[in-house]
Amino acid sequence: MQQHSLLQTKLYMPPTRPEPVSRPRLIERLNEGLSRKPTLISAPAGFGKTTLVSAWLAGCAQPAAWLSLDEGDNDPARFLAYLITALRTLVVPVPPVPRASEGSRVEEAAANLGEGALSALQSPQPPPAEAVLTTLINEIAAIPTAVVFVFDDYHLIEAQPIHDALTFLLEHLPPQMHLVIASREDPPLPLARLRARDQLIELRATDLRFASSEAADFLNRVMGLGLSAEDVAALEARTEGWIAGLQLASLALQGTISMQGRKDRAALVESFTG
Repeated sequence: MQQHSLLQTKLYMPPTRPEPVSRPRLIERLNEGLSRKPTLISAPAGFGKTTLVSAWLAGCAQPAAWLSLDEGDNDPARFLAYLITALRTLVVPVPPVPRASEGSRVEEAAANLGEGALSALQSPQPPPAEAVLTTLINEIAAIPTAVVFVFDDYHLIEAQPIHDALTFLLEHLPPQMHLVIASREDPPLPLARLRARDQLIELRATDLRFASSEAADFLNRVMGLGLSAEDVAALEARTEGWIAGLQLASLALQGTISMQGRKDRAALVESFTG
């Protein structure tokens, strides 16, 4: 597995929306998760998992690494190579009071992270995943600050050896490292054991749905629809707070209003079936 064959854009954190909906209750939960091993965000498509995590990281000033997974990452050597390469991109955000020495130490440690493991993964017979992870965990433990690693779209991983490798990483995770796993379904990881030990924070579809105030903010401020409280409540009820559903409804309403004028907004909302 040659490092240059890895797609670098899979390591880019998605940009935040220009006009995000404020979600302080979820940001608080994600901040709470920093004291646990992983945070699991499990919900179907369209619930804003990626948007939420990228907005949280943009505001929490934690050094973070990001890996967007796809079906091709079901090869254990490829998965580990991406994991290591993503960790090597760790960058310390600029704090309100600059601490250049701390940031340079973290970035220097990250830049050299897993160098030997990456070389071993490029050999014709890569070492076992646990051997690679043992070396990597020891090196992560030397990073002088807390770091966050995000696995996005983990539901695309089906290979049991990779689930086993991630379980090993979770069981031996250094205290300064926190994992965020975003998935459309619960991954086959030891979630029950993590819950029993109070080492897991979970966000699910019921948590991610837009509350009434969030739906109103999205529909009227972000999408500029100027709906009444009754119309907002009707759309929220029809979509059950599903963010993608509200966005589709907004786009449909924008198009129809531009052609027919705003006088028929209530009728248009009433006709929306979700």
